[in-house]
Amino acid sequence: MDNIQDFRGTDTADSVFEEDGTVFNDAARAAFAANYPETPHSLPHQLNTHHLLTLDALADLAGIMRESSIEYNRGDLPIGVDGKPGATGMSIQDTIRHIATSNSWAVLKNIEQVPAYQALLASLLSEIQPEIEAKTGAMLRPQGFIFISSPHAVTPYHFDPEHNILLQLKGSKVMTQFPAGDPVFAADTVHESYHSGGARELTWQEKFADQGTAIAIAAGEALFVPVMAPHFVRNGPESSISLSITWRSDWSFEEADARGFNRIIRKAGITPAAPARWPGSNASKAYAYRVLRKLRLT
Repeated sequence: MDNIQDFRGTDTADSVFEEDGTVFNDAARAAFAANYPETPHSLPHQLNTHHLLTLDALADLAGIMRESSIEYNRGDLPIGVDGKPGATGMSIQDTIRHIATSNSWAVLKNIEQVPAYQALLASLLSEIQPEIEAKTGAMLRPQGFIFISSPHAVTPYHFDPEHNILLQLKGSKVMTQFPAGDPVFAADTVHESYHSGGARELTWQEKFADQGTAIAIAAGEALFVPVMAPHFVRNGPESSISLSITWRSDWSFEEADARGFNRIIRKAGITPAAPARWPGSNASKAYAYRVLRKLRLT
């Protein structure tokens, strides 16, 4: 892993932008400010090409990343899966370089562990940091994920704990999102299980199909995903590269810890109220859970 520090490329925080000086223009930032943090929406971006985001560069990146930072599997999956999908039998480098024909889905996690990619992530997030912090306070734990998908690949139904903007760089996809926090689409007990180490994959029911919001994005477009919003993704007819830039907030951590507190009192036979969605506060439950955790009573 020592060579992970040597994968620096030529990037600096100033060289990741297009000629106009920004990736998110004024209209994009205004749309984001109006909808963040609870409303799914698309917005334009200008990070259409970048030397760190070509297939060859990503294959090289995968070759130096920790095994725990790489996940890949077959792409022809159903919307709902039971546990993690199986491997393809190919190496991650071959999977990425031949993504057009490998019938695969791959993600490189926590790209910020590599300096050049950390600079890219920091530059992108700095553009929208004022809009983020005006609503949810300090931008915490920035992380980046790169998704490489074969034509028509499916990312099964799941949720994630971060605030997330997915930038489409190559190809197209349709993400179908469902209301965050609605127990119809992800039961409160499933949330509680996830925050105690359970899987993020969710149980799909066909009756959900016409209740989601499907948003299509192509290269040059991005999509915002609220914290814990259930969703699935269908790739378009071409192979795809997407960059997910994510962050946490005090609110997201309090929501997670409130779920932890609810799990404890549910075990005691009490049916708790679900945590509030933003701008509601979950501070009391979160504080109680953190005290119990500090006392090792969780």
